[in-house]
Amino acid sequence: MKRINILLVFFLVIGNIVAQDSQSENEQAGVEPTALPSFGVRIDQNNAISSDEMAEKYAAMKTSDTLQTKFVATVTEVCQSKGCWMKLQLEDGQETMVRFKDYGFFMPKDIKGKEVIVNGLAFVEEMSIKDQKHYAEDAGKSADEIAKITEAKKSLGFEADGVLLKD
Repeated sequence: MKRINILLVFFLVIGNIVAQDSQSENEQAGVEPTALPSFGVRIDQNNAISSDEMAEKYAAMKTSDTLQTKFVATVTEVCQSKGCWMKLQLEDGQETMVRFKDYGFFMPKDIKGKEVIVNGLAFVEEMSIKDQKHYAEDAGKSADEIAKITEAKKSLGFEADGVLLKD
């Protein structure tokens, strides 16, 4: 019986030592408990351009051009089905449609009006009628609004590999 008690105490002491070691490793690695909520690949705020600068970059792009970048913008809409896309406001009044690389992560559905930092690939594309209607359905648009979609349109796209949600 004494041996069992000694073994039990030994395992408890070892367990506490391991827990303290992993806590100190997190502190040394710079893991902050108050860090911004992050989705996808871990990114930081450094070198993020403004939505105004991003609008200028989009204006200079043609269909099928791409640009690796990171920028800050306000969320105007989020997929209410799964959180699988969001739209961001650019300073020139346009929006960019953000999708997530390989559907590897989704965003909370209640972040409309919040500021985010997105990292990834900006592009300009021709969005088909079918895709426009699909996204309108995801956004909860009425049947009348969806029926008004009758032609393809040039759209600003972004494939994010990482997103930071600012407070």
